[in-house]
Amino acid sequence: MCLVHGTGGSSAVWAPQLDGLADLAHIVAVDLPGHGRSDGSIPKRIEDAAALVADVLDALRIGRIVIGGHSMGGAIAQQFALTYPDRVDGLILVGTGARLRVLPRLLDLLARDNAKGVELLMSLAIGAKAPADLRTALHRSTADNPPGVVLGDLQACDAFDVMARISTVAAPTLAICGEEDQLTPPKYSRFLGEHIRGASVVVVAGAGHYVQVEKPDETTAAMREFLVGLRRRAISAPGG
Repeated sequence: MCLVHGTGGSSAVWAPQLDGLADLAHIVAVDLPGHGRSDGSIPKRIEDAAALVADVLDALRIGRIVIGGHSMGGAIAQQFALTYPDRVDGLILVGTGARLRVLPRLLDLLARDNAKGVELLMSLAIGAKAPADLRTALHRSTADNPPGVVLGDLQACDAFDVMARISTVAAPTLAICGEEDQLTPPKYSRFLGEHIRGASVVVVAGAGHYVQVEKPDETTAAMREFLVGLRRRAISAPGG
């Protein structure tokens, strides 16, 4: 399984799932260029990021994959599934949507004052019930990005729109979102559930946009159930 982080993030955002699913799947959690421990310039388009993920998987000699992503990473996962359908055994979309329009005032503020822009972003992203230490850690990790990274990520998100094509995804799909997500509200995940044939949707109570770290047990359990279902399906398939 390959997991892709969201705006201004890194592979660290998947720490609970890396631990909680280690017995079930070999997980590759990537740091996109310009994020986490990866050097280079950030991808300017979601399409570019999806191609970079394909390159990473090629370098690791991984062909077919269950791919998942959070927020911007969910857009990348969708683009990967649309571009490389023969490589996708399953799709896990966390706190994301088929279109990711960004508040113009957020983009404007990030362009003028990165610190204040990040403050606004995180005030919208983290659920009200998240522990104070988690809130602080998420804010700090996002603010520590070099100026322009968060803005560039959100500009790529703002240009992303596969609403007209998402119904062509044939891979089994799970959409997960926080009930209190202000950035990609549950209606985004429900749209994915309604337009991807056979997709299931899990709305996690009491969680905001960072559902996988705000409610790690619930998120991991939903992912585990999905992965176990994929395994059973593969075993029962002819030749499985």
